[in-house]
Amino acid sequence: MLNVRRLLLLTEAAERGSLTAAAEAMGMTTSAASQQMSLLEREAGQPLIERLPRGIRTTPAGAALADRGRAVRRELGAAEADLESFADLDQGTLRLGSFPTASASLLPLALTRFSRRHPGVRTVVHAGFLGQLREMLHTGEVEQALLWDYEWNRVDDDTLALTHLVDDPTVLVVPADSPLRALPSPRLGDLADQEWIIRADNHPVADVLRRSCRRAGFEPRIAYASHDYQEAQAMVAAGLGVALAPRLALTNRRSDVRLLPFGSDVPAPTRRILLARTASRAPTPPAQAMARVLSAVAQKFTGAGLDRTQLGAVPRGGQGRA
Repeated sequence: MLNVRRLLLLTEAAERGSLTAAAEAMGMTTSAASQQMSLLEREAGQPLIERLPRGIRTTPAGAALADRGRAVRRELGAAEADLESFADLDQGTLRLGSFPTASASLLPLALTRFSRRHPGVRTVVHAGFLGQLREMLHTGEVEQALLWDYEWNRVDDDTLALTHLVDDPTVLVVPADSPLRALPSPRLGDLADQEWIIRADNHPVADVLRRSCRRAGFEPRIAYASHDYQEAQAMVAAGLGVALAPRLALTNRRSDVRLLPFGSDVPAPTRRILLARTASRAPTPPAQAMARVLSAVAQKFTGAGLDRTQLGAVPRGGQGRA
């Protein structure tokens, strides 16, 4: 196979009529260019240039090969332009993984900002649970993924690079007219006589409820097992019981329920929302840009949504499984 750099040298020499001028254009010394041309002629198996007293002239084979070199040079220029456009975020595809709560809160705003800034980049989002998202990262199906963890199930994986985006505290969901609203700060120990709405199908929030109540000294009495947060809110509003939920899962809060924050001394856990990528792969420019956008968006959700005067309004962003 012909050496591409030598082929480009021949093209420059044919266009300039001088090996010295071609060498200068290619960033070579004249002697190095002469050696490279001799090697190219050896690869071609025939003379490609005629050396004249002043400059050079291509042979018929050299002229034909120089024409090919021009086409190669054009394609290489186009390839470099393609790479520059990817680096400048003018095109490409970014594959993200996410879970329902993040997809209902952080992600919509981030996607909107990202698409406005980088309209040429196509974004694809794959949904999954925690184990599925980690597998997607390792297989390369997604480049980045939003993950979550609690203190008892930390994402401890040296093969992943993690960015902590925001803390998502557990809140108490009560009916809008509940007497519990009068409490300065609910304590789980004072809620032992309450009926509880729990998440079904071994949902992580069901584990949160049981762990939290047991730490407070009682076993929760379950009145209803819901399959999503909207259903859980409806049962709370109907007076069937109260519920625990991550704050970000309630971005679409019903008007007939309220969210009450727990005090710092109450054993109601906070989960971390994380952005993960595989540590062994350098992030692409689109991934770097998305990480910056997500970090900025996450700040809007830090400490938001539990003002006592509003009793539960949080940033709007969609609906919330984890």
